[in-house]
Amino acid sequence: MNELWVIENEIYDSGVNIICGVDEAGRGPLAGPVCAAAVILPRNLEIAGLNDSKKLTEKKRDALFDVIRENAVSYGIAFSSVEEIEEMNILNASMLAMNRAISQLDPVPELSLIDGNRNSAIEYPSRCVIKGDAKCADIAAASILAKVTRDRYMLEMAEKYPQYHFEQHKGYGTKLHYEALREFGPCEIHRMSFLRKMH
Repeated sequence: MNELWVIENEIYDSGVNIICGVDEAGRGPLAGPVCAAAVILPRNLEIAGLNDSKKLTEKKRDALFDVIRENAVSYGIAFSSVEEIEEMNILNASMLAMNRAISQLDPVPELSLIDGNRNSAIEYPSRCVIKGDAKCADIAAASILAKVTRDRYMLEMAEKYPQYHFEQHKGYGTKLHYEALREFGPCEIHRMSFLRKMH
C-alpha cells in the first residue's frame, strides 16, 4: 500500500468522490511570480519517484511533470504576478494563484487538499495538510507542476535579464543574486517589498 494515498483514501472512504491536491512554488524568492497547481489524480495511481518532490533533481522533476500531466484526471496551473504580490502580500497572492488553479479543474473537486497550514482565502471546500507534498499523492503532484512551471518561467526571464543569473537561483536570495542586485539594482520582476530586507 502506497503511504502517499493513506490520507486521500480515508477521505474517499468517508464519501468524498473528487479530491484535488494544491501546492505553490515561489513564495520565498525575491523575484518573479508565485505559481500554484491543482491536480486530481486517478485514485491510487502509482507514480514512481513522486513521494519526495523536494529531493528530486531538476531532470527527474521535468520527467514527472509530463507523467503527471498525461495521467491526471484534471490539472490547473496558475500564477499570481509580482504586482499582485506587492499589492496583497505573498500569502494572499499565493491563495489567489491556488484559487485560479482550482478553478481550471474539470470535474470540480469536492475537497481541495492545501499544502501547509493556511487555507483561509481558499474559495472552495478545503483542508490543510502540513507537509502535504510528502504525505499526499495529489499534493506531491501539484508541487511538481508548480515548481517546474515556475522554474521554466524564470529560465525565460534569465534570457530577458541575463545580468541577474535567474537560471541559477530562480529568483531566490542567493549570494550571486544579492551581488547582482547591488551592482544593477532591481528590475521589473523583482518584488520590492522583499528587497526592503536587503542588507
